[in-house]
Amino acid sequence: MTEQLDIRPATQADIPQLTDIYNHYIEHTAVTFDLEPWSVEDRMVWFQQFSNSQDDQSLHRCYVAVDAHNQILGYAGSGTFRHKAAYNASIETTIYLAPSVTGRGIGKRLYQHLITALQATAAHRAYAVISLPNDASLKLHQSLGFEEVGKMTEVGYKFDQYWDTAYLELRF
Repeated sequence: MTEQLDIRPATQADIPQLTDIYNHYIEHTAVTFDLEPWSVEDRMVWFQQFSNSQDDQSLHRCYVAVDAHNQILGYAGSGTFRHKAAYNASIETTIYLAPSVTGRGIGKRLYQHLITALQATAAHRAYAVISLPNDASLKLHQSLGFEEVGKMTEVGYKFDQYWDTAYLELRF
């Protein structure tokens, strides 16, 4: 049975819930290399990079998945890959789900929505950086057409150990 799910552009009103979701991963996992939780105010600054107008050609988007009670279940976004003009048609994507809803197909539906929106833009490549090990994230990305194009060993240090990352690429 498919649960009721709405995917829509994120708004500033969503930032407290987005911050809570992201901070969970900072505090409890190595899927992000941030070490300190973000404040809602800092996430407001982060949010300014996104443009979610339906007729906009911006490559920087953020979508949320909400349930029937308007609770945010997760978000997927695309932002700057590297801060040099030659990289402008390349983006970095990200996805985070509320821990209570992982493994239910919500992430795939949400990420597919983002990818579909980006296909109507001038995006040339999308990149995902995944800390390893993370089989669930690798499988999700591969199921959506991402291919592994590189690996960096012991590039991040968190929770008293070094972590590797895989770089995955999606061609538009």
